[in-house]
Amino acid sequence: MIRARHVLLFLSALCAMPVFAEPAVDEDELLFKSAAEVNEGELRFLAEPPARPIHRHENRIIITDSSLEDGWVRLNQCHENLDPMPDVQVAYREGRVRNLRVTRAENIGQSWAEAHTVQLRNVQRNAVLCIEAETRALWPAGDNRYVLANGPYMRRFLDGFYPMRVSMQVRLDTPKLRFVEAQPESQPGFQFWQRDNEVGYNTVFEGILNTVMRFDRVLP
Repeated sequence: MIRARHVLLFLSALCAMPVFAEPAVDEDELLFKSAAEVNEGELRFLAEPPARPIHRHENRIIITDSSLEDGWVRLNQCHENLDPMPDVQVAYREGRVRNLRVTRAENIGQSWAEAHTVQLRNVQRNAVLCIEAETRALWPAGDNRYVLANGPYMRRFLDGFYPMRVSMQVRLDTPKLRFVEAQPESQPGFQFWQRDNEVGYNTVFEGILNTVMRFDRVLP
């Protein structure tokens, strides 16, 4: 039997790069029992999430005064319901992440931060991984505007895409920035919210998702 190579793309939020891993021992289940659930890449929001547990990707970002000057924001990120695999690498774009460390690992044999990656060994069912880091994710867009762009988010296997759940919470720890707009807009399967000094979204989707938040600098 030909062994298929399993490819996961952990969204990621904040410039996450592809994650490659060999398939788990129950690859027949992945290849055949779940094949009908695979989406071919076109973004589709799911107003009704799947009944079974799916990969959940949670992000919390803090923007400070210094973020407006250098683009670095604080990130807390968690993955839940990771696929069982012997070896996984979560990679972030080199040069855009610093002070990376693992804060929580459950049902994972080994986990450690290495340069701009997190290395995982012996990932079991119901695995959870959480990290802390600083990422360079806030960019000036001219006319005292800033952009926080996240993505691509995806959960990919072979040539298709599986459902995943993503949540984002952005907190403005600075009075110098004001939220303006976000894309995509709220719709069934993609809920955008705003309260006080926080904005964010919750979504369940298939395919490839990119999101953008725009902010104005508050002038004195």
